[in-house]
Amino acid sequence: MLRYTLMRLGIFAGCLVVVWALVHSGLAPRGLGDSNGLWIVLLALLISAPISFVVLRKERDRASEGIVRRVERAKANLEANRTQEDVADDTARAQGQTSGQAQTS
Repeated sequence: MLRYTLMRLGIFAGCLVVVWALVHSGLAPRGLGDSNGLWIVLLALLISAPISFVVLRKERDRASEGIVRRVERAKANLEANRTQEDVADDTARAQGQTSGQAQTS
């Protein structure tokens, strides 16, 4: 997931540099008043989002598979812990019934 995030940030940074160059060369419109910096960032976000969606598809799928594996492993660990607790509880109840029967005899 870290690799995907870094790649996405790289694409955004590249778009930011390109948009900045286009705005300052006059090929792209400037923002209103003092909002030029915000305009450049928003335009770079707007451009980088679809590029990231298409270019990083395989990396996103790989990251998703890793997350699914971790979730499945966590579920398996929880189930194993729950099973151990059930066994311990059943054992304790069985011992309690056995000692209770011995006391009544």
